[in-house]
Amino acid sequence: MAHLFSPLTIKNTEFKNRIFVSPMCEYSSTDGFANDWHLVHLGGFAVGGAALVMTEATAVSPEGRISPGDLGIWKDDHIEKLKQIASFVHSQDALAGIQLAHAGRKASHDIPWKGGKQIPSDAENGWKSLAPSAVSFTEAEEAPLELDKTDIEKIKADFKAAAARALEAGFDVVEIHGAHGYLIHEFYSPLSNHRTDEYGGSFENRTRLLLEVVDSVKASWPDDKPLFVRISSTDWTEGGWTADDSVALSKLLKEKGVDLIDCSSGGNVATAKIPLKPGYQVEFAEKIKKEAEILTGAVGLITTPQQADEIIQTGQADAVLLAREMLRDPHFALRAARELGHEIKWPLQYERAKWPASK
Repeated sequence: MAHLFSPLTIKNTEFKNRIFVSPMCEYSSTDGFANDWHLVHLGGFAVGGAALVMTEATAVSPEGRISPGDLGIWKDDHIEKLKQIASFVHSQDALAGIQLAHAGRKASHDIPWKGGKQIPSDAENGWKSLAPSAVSFTEAEEAPLELDKTDIEKIKADFKAAAARALEAGFDVVEIHGAHGYLIHEFYSPLSNHRTDEYGGSFENRTRLLLEVVDSVKASWPDDKPLFVRISSTDWTEGGWTADDSVALSKLLKEKGVDLIDCSSGGNVATAKIPLKPGYQVEFAEKIKKEAEILTGAVGLITTPQQADEIIQTGQADAVLLAREMLRDPHFALRAARELGHEIKWPLQYERAKWPASK
C-alpha cells in the first residue's frame, strides 16, 4: 500500500516521496528576475525533505504577470538565476518544478502588502490585461481586452518558448497553470468566456486553448519528463465549471500526454462561497483520479502528516501539495517522517538534530 513516503515514478522520473511544494507567489521579483530570496525560499523546502519543489506562478510574458513583482520566464536572461535555483534543489536530492502562467484579466495588480488592487493600465507599473472576453473580474476593475486570434497564437508561442527555457534551466517538471481565474481558467469557464468563435460556447471550444497550450509546451518539453496541469475543479458557482467538467477535461489532458492533474478550485468568481475546511479540495482529486484514471495531486488546507498520509493511503490522490503549511514549517517532510515512523535521509549538516543534544 502506498503511503506518504513511498516513491512515485512518473515516466523516467522518481519522486522520493509524495510531498510536493505547491506554487506560492512571492511578489519579490523585478522585471521577472529570480533573486536570492527565491533561492533561499525554494532551497529551504528542498533541505526540508520535500520530493518536488515548485516555483511560484512564473509568467510567460510581461503582460501575463499578476503583479509587477511576479517571477518571469519570458526572456533568456531569466534562465541564469533559475538554473542556480534548480541546481541547488537537485543538490538536496529533490526535484525542481516550474509553474508556467498567464494571469489573464487578473493581471496588472499591486502586490498584496501594498493593497493588491488593480493598477490602471495608464498608470505607472500598470498595463492592459487580456482575457477571452471583455468582462472584468469585479465591477470596480477596468475591463480587459478581448483576445483576437493573433493574440492567442502569441500566447501559445509564449508558453512554448517558456517551456524551452525551463528545460535549459534544468527543471524536472513543468506545470501549466490553468486554475484560479487566470487566463486558461477564464477560457474554459462559461462564466468568463462569452466568445462566439471556436474558443467559446461549447465545452469543446472553451477547453481548446488549454489543449493547444499543452501541445505548444510539449513541442519544447521532452516526452520523458513529467507534465502537470493545475485546474480549478469547480467554480463553486451555479452555471459555472463543475467537477464533472473537470473529469471530462482530465480525460482529454491524459490523451494529450499530461501526467498529473493538480486539483485546486475557485478563483474565477469574486463572490463565490467556498466551504473552507481541512482538505476541502481532496474530493476533487479523488473523483478525477478514479473517473479519469489519471494521477492527481491534492491541495488545500492539508496541514498535518497524518492527514497527508491518509490521503495517499486511501487512494484519494497520488501526491499532496502543501503551501501555507510549508511556510510555517519548511521542514514538514522531516517532521512528518518522524511522526509517521519512517526513516528518511536528512542533510548531513542537520544530522545532529535527529538526536537529543549531549550534555
